[in-house]
Amino acid sequence: MTYLFKALLVLSVFWAGSASPALALDVMEVVKKANHVSYYKGDDGRAKVNMRIIDDQGRERAREFVILRKDNDQAEEEQIDGGQKFYVYFNKPADVKKMVFMVIKNMDRDDDRWLYLPALDLVKRIAASDERTSFVGSHFYYEDVSGRGINEDNHELVEENDNFYVVKSTPKDPKSVEFSSYKSWIHKATFLPVKTEYYDEQGQKIRSYTALKVEVVSGHPTVTSARMEDHRSGGKTLMDYSAVKYDVGLPDKIFSERYLRKAPIKYLR
Repeated sequence: MTYLFKALLVLSVFWAGSASPALALDVMEVVKKANHVSYYKGDDGRAKVNMRIIDDQGRERAREFVILRKDNDQAEEEQIDGGQKFYVYFNKPADVKKMVFMVIKNMDRDDDRWLYLPALDLVKRIAASDERTSFVGSHFYYEDVSGRGINEDNHELVEENDNFYVVKSTPKDPKSVEFSSYKSWIHKATFLPVKTEYYDEQGQKIRSYTALKVEVVSGHPTVTSARMEDHRSGGKTLMDYSAVKYDVGLPDKIFSERYLRKAPIKYLR
């Protein structure tokens, strides 16, 4: 919990001078606001990411990449969030250099996902059934990168205290996922989720996400360091974000199959 308290302190200091505390809300309002804060800051965004994948014996592998994100039209004041586009370009190590992961996030059907493998010059479609598999060998899943649809689960407010809403979410289609339920600790003032725990049918914790560092970027509370742990394998992955920017002005055209092979270098520097 040490890291949570540090993140909470940053959020509380930010919030103290910017707005009044959140009022009691319906659980779906909480979930919608948390999803908005997590994935819809600004009209678009860019960040450099350093990923460290650590197994149960302490052996470590590294990945470095850039994430570009652009939102479709949305009614921000009402927190109605629409489709999005994600473009992830890998710089290191050598065996994944120039690899690209791209997502078109749809509201009315399964998301479209592509993976470009430069060594084979191959563009691969990622099936919906692969959303909850390892993202480039890490303990994060593909779905963790672009977010899980809030209507895929039933949500219940199971706890509320001075700092957090604790929401339990249960999948509507249990066969499509490896967990039975998950709990999210959502900071009440900013609606930023700072911890999520996934459980199996026996109630055992199988995976957990923790925000390790939070910074305010262009007025947006932003997780700049996070950890995902696999409690079955004993491994974990750390992700550190730098050079985070919002409202960059990314063009729609770069989120297309053409740019899987031809990276938009101007926006990746």
